[in-house]
Amino acid sequence: MSGHSKWATTKHKKAVIDARRGKMFAKLIKNIEVAARMGGGDLDGNPTLYDAVQKAKKSSVPNDNIDRAVKRGSGADAGGADYQTITYEGYGPNGVAVLIECLTDNRNRAATEVRTAMTRNGGAMADPGSVAYLFARKGVVIVPKAELSEDDVLLAVLDAGAEEVNDLGESFEVVSEPTDLVPVRTALQEAGIDYDSADQNFIPSMSVPLDAEGAKKVFRLIDALEDSDEVQNVYANFDVSDEVMAEVDA
Repeated sequence: MSGHSKWATTKHKKAVIDARRGKMFAKLIKNIEVAARMGGGDLDGNPTLYDAVQKAKKSSVPNDNIDRAVKRGSGADAGGADYQTITYEGYGPNGVAVLIECLTDNRNRAATEVRTAMTRNGGAMADPGSVAYLFARKGVVIVPKAELSEDDVLLAVLDAGAEEVNDLGESFEVVSEPTDLVPVRTALQEAGIDYDSADQNFIPSMSVPLDAEGAKKVFRLIDALEDSDEVQNVYANFDVSDEVMAEVDA
């Protein structure tokens, strides 16, 4: 997973400053609306909303936009869309398994955009259940390194239910069961450790190693999928070594 996670982290940093910032803002706002609709607008009583708001703030989404999204989602303001979560499954180049999570108010539009991105970029749609079993839902907290060591993070989260701490280069990834996500995040806060995001993600149980050519093709497919306003998250079971990653970056 190292190369995959490092790639995701690097991509996240670039996304904050590049031209697709507006697109990323829209997805973060959508997350907030849905979290507020599901569990109410009170951040203290709705941990999913709390995490969605924190992530948006870390990505420099203006507070006004965040507040409006909470109000729309919780029903305090009119105008919130009725978003549905839909997951699509497929295969990318080199047989890489792909899970695509959409948040949409139009199922047909979402299906068309996902299918188009897949077929134009060497992917193919798969039947429900055909790749989902290769992934497990996990809680994932990303912690910027700063002056921290792996042991510092491990000590803070061990008793809270963390399963592992992975070194991603410039940050640490703390993995837990989804039900332990809030306790892990809270343990970090109590230890005075800052974190970038706390999410429930799909982690692959096995991965496909890629060379530079294969990596470029898979990255292109994921970029095309993430370019859709309907797509919230893309998970794939590839692994890219540091050497291959350096080759791709070059």
